Amino acid sequence: MEKFVIVGGNRLKGSIKANGSKNATLPILAATLLTGGVSTVHQVPRLRDVLVMQELLTYLGARVTFEGNTMTVDGSNVQPQEISEDLMRKMRASNLVLGPLLSRFGHVKISHPGGCNIGSRPMNLHYKGLNALGATIKEKFGYILADTSQLTGTVIHFDVPSVGATENMMMAGVLAEGTTVLRNAAKEPEIVDLQNFLNAMGAKIVGAGTDVIRIEGVKELDSVTHTVIPDRIEAGTHMIAGAITQGDVTVTNVIPEHLDPVIYKLMEAGVQVDVGDDWVRVQSTGQLKAVDIKTMPYPGFPTDMQSQMMALLTVAEGTSVITETIFENRFKHVPEFRRMGADIYLEGHTAVVKGVKRLTGACVEATDLRAGAALILAALAGEDGTVLSNIEHIDRGYERIEMKYNSLGARIIRVNS
Repeated sequence: MEKFVIVGGNRLKGSIKANGSKNATLPILAATLLTGGVSTVHQVPRLRDVLVMQELLTYLGARVTFEGNTMTVDGSNVQPQEISEDLMRKMRASNLVLGPLLSRFGHVKISHPGGCNIGSRPMNLHYKGLNALGATIKEKFGYILADTSQLTGTVIHFDVPSVGATENMMMAGVLAEGTTVLRNAAKEPEIVDLQNFLNAMGAKIVGAGTDVIRIEGVKELDSVTHTVIPDRIEAGTHMIAGAITQGDVTVTNVIPEHLDPVIYKLMEAGVQVDVGDDWVRVQSTGQLKAVDIKTMPYPGFPTDMQSQMMALLTVAEGTSVITETIFENRFKHVPEFRRMGADIYLEGHTAVVKGVKRLTGACVEATDLRAGAALILAALAGEDGTVLSNIEHIDRGYERIEMKYNSLGARIIRVNS
């Protein structure tokens, strides 16, 4: 087990580059299962979740190479083999193989997926959509069994705009017979990137980025080359790193409009934010101010940035109110912040944060991916040293984050416990 030892108090300054989006990469890699051709994907981040997806693709028979940040997937020998619990439980996004395997082969047997314990993420919307397309879904002994003789296009209305269900139905619908229409679809930028990838393969999809997506089924898909969009959550985390340390940080390789909710909340908190074509500069020299946050589906404030923003608000002047509407267990970082001297009161899905002058070092642990990132930010702004354990969660979504922050003047050491 590895830990981070973090000495706070340094002002971060300089330029840092965001990687390709983890949340766009995972469905795109799952979509490579739709074709027997060769898919080449650029700007793939070297993250634990990505390596698990590589392992999953290889298990299914794909020939995968991963050099630098380019992954090549040859799907000519893929077979819909039973996927064990050990493999599926390593990552929540493993459920994204359900749609493409069912669409291409007509049969899937997978264990229930795992991932961060941040709240209930049921499969019912996935099942509802696949049933509407003509699949039979059964659950037995912890496995999901899906069968179909031919998926047929239809209209699917999601009860809530689920990102995973939208992605799975897009991948299931591309080879279905006829037209599939997804209503109340998720609108995240990662959905648009998946549409662009699938269309480059020969699919016919329009509407991604809106709440209605239309898919015209095609007979087959072909080889493709694609570059993944930048990671808006990683970029937002780096922006807050600059702000919380009273620093001056430029984040490159970004799509600024994907960061609008974070940009506006930072500006509201008293941070200067300058925006270019593919970069964002954050400068913070004055007293941070309290702001209220409510997480919402895109284009609202992202739940994946809630804990990082809370870290910032623990040292802001005044009282902030944070309301979490997406996941019910996404305040597990609060007790860890309290260990560092934060003043936070929880009431159901709402956190009341009273800013303190300074956080202090402590022994804390990452309870999930984004909570771990938030604790790094808090430690950077804190006094003395912080020891952060369970950093394997952080490695799921940030590629060597300690090296990036050390290049800006931070003091973070990765050690074996």
